[in-house]
Amino acid sequence: MQIQNKISSPEECAARIHDISGHVIDPELAKDLWSKVLQHKWVLSEKIGRDVGIKVACIDLIENIVSIENASHDGNKIQQLKRMGAQMLDASAWDTISESQPPKQIVDKRIVLPITQAKLAKKHGVSPPRTIVFFGPPGTGKTHFARAIAARLQWWYIEVSPSDLMIDGEDRMGMKLKHLFEVTMNLDEVVIFIDEFEEIAGSRDNASRKEKSITNEFLKQVPQFRREKRKNLLVCATNYIRQLDAALMRPGRFDCIIPVGDLDQKSRSIIFKHFLANTNQGDVDVAEIVSRLSNFTPADIEFLFQKVSHFAFEKEYNEGKDFRITTDVFLEMIPNCQASLTEENIRELEEDSVRFTRY
Repeated sequence: MQIQNKISSPEECAARIHDISGHVIDPELAKDLWSKVLQHKWVLSEKIGRDVGIKVACIDLIENIVSIENASHDGNKIQQLKRMGAQMLDASAWDTISESQPPKQIVDKRIVLPITQAKLAKKHGVSPPRTIVFFGPPGTGKTHFARAIAARLQWWYIEVSPSDLMIDGEDRMGMKLKHLFEVTMNLDEVVIFIDEFEEIAGSRDNASRKEKSITNEFLKQVPQFRREKRKNLLVCATNYIRQLDAALMRPGRFDCIIPVGDLDQKSRSIIFKHFLANTNQGDVDVAEIVSRLSNFTPADIEFLFQKVSHFAFEKEYNEGKDFRITTDVFLEMIPNCQASLTEENIRELEEDSVRFTRY
């Protein structure tokens, strides 16, 4: 039986497969797949004694045979994710952030909603953000927000620090950064979080040649990342947004630039209760204790619990009987835990919010 429908270029193969089956296939894979479709058409036709047609052969191959290959391919992707330290986080992480925190409302409406309501977003011409920067003083919960987004979407979470990229030396940092983006472009439903962002995308004014090359590489990779038609998010965090290169702040590189700052009383209470649930607690007046945590960041509250929990652990070990954490224990420990936020960095955050915020 003579096989017709020969197509030469990968792009033509991809277009023909899409027209026939509705499946979007990478052009680099489409040419090989098209040859398999033609072969499969011949096999099916010989098997049933009549010409089944190219459409039937294409759909049958993709839905019944390629799916098996895809399962193997998915396994390879999972192995790649594991090598990158990817985690699947508990969805409850989203609930540990108070609804009254402005960043949560922004993230929910501007980032999460267009992704989870994709058809409605497309109907109204809304493009889900692909790149985000969180900025604010140390300890205010920027990393936690990135993790909470991954948890809310139930996407893989990969955390990257400048030290990870410098593991083979500063000279190879740009190459490692490029490799990170190249690998990511083959993955789906992943949140890539880069902490201490100013270390790899600092201002090129007065920077060394190596520092400039690293920033240049990032400036080159981000637009490519945004153009990829995949469900991935790049989330970066910095304590020092004024140190970032000015080119990054222009539209076209980051879709959202969001401040994360001081907590209100309700937010502190939610975080406090989250940590309290994991302790051997007795009678604890949450409202009384939280009222004394002015200017405490989420990291400060976590440190307070580390102090209190270890105190309780030692107490029970030494006395040999059950020891429960009470209000008095917290009141004794709070003076030993200094709040990170000051009036000065709160004022700076307010100024930076006016200057840099975009969403």
